[in-house]
Amino acid sequence: MEESEGRLSKLVAVIACIAMTLFYVSILYAPTLILRLPPPQSYENFMIRRFICAAVWSVASVIFCAFVLPITGGEASYSFGVYGIRSDHFWQAIVFPLFLTSLMYAGSLIFKSMLLVNKWKEHRHQEGEPLLGCIKSTLLSLPVQMSSVTSNVLFWRNFIVAPVTEELVFRACMIPLLLCGGFKAYNVIFLCPTFFSLAHLNHMMEIYSRHNYSLLKASLVVGLQLGYTVIFGSYASFLFIRTGWWSIC
Repeated sequence: MEESEGRLSKLVAVIACIAMTLFYVSILYAPTLILRLPPPQSYENFMIRRFICAAVWSVASVIFCAFVLPITGGEASYSFGVYGIRSDHFWQAIVFPLFLTSLMYAGSLIFKSMLLVNKWKEHRHQEGEPLLGCIKSTLLSLPVQMSSVTSNVLFWRNFIVAPVTEELVFRACMIPLLLCGGFKAYNVIFLCPTFFSLAHLNHMMEIYSRHNYSLLKASLVVGLQLGYTVIFGSYASFLFIRTGWWSIC
């Protein structure tokens, strides 16, 4: 994705990004504070409400950007391309960033693999079952484990809803706005994750009130989270700008 000609002013681009950040967080509390709905009866119902709110604002952000951005092309492919949704260079945009991202987590992946191998060895030693038998039993139990995981609402929050909505709003919508506002690419790489990290400040009050943490401990927890979101967000923004693909961020 190349830098735009800067038809938007920088002030308008920044205000638009701040507004999207505030509304993304605020809408999560809309069912209780604005719609006056009764408190959810379970944690799953609570998360489903948040899923719906995040999805609604993600769609609204795309529509909002469509009016704000100086999109001149009338074709649908061009409009989707502004948000990084493209069909050209598909495999390059998927494989290369995926490989780079896996390098970031290589230590964790190797550690998990070693734990799995050790588990197989212990099972083989206790049951006297050959290694291939352990692998076969693991593969046979995989559908049951996957069913258990996918039925957990946290799985949908951590791996589906949050990544898709956050990347759509904070990457696919904000980066074109900032580039059209005349910001340089290297400025956008660090500016966009700043908005993303600020969207996590509400977690400090939730941790402080719900988990009975001290203000200092809650600040340290959220501060670590903000630091991580800035670092990874900068990397994801770099991938978006270099490839124009939001789906791999």
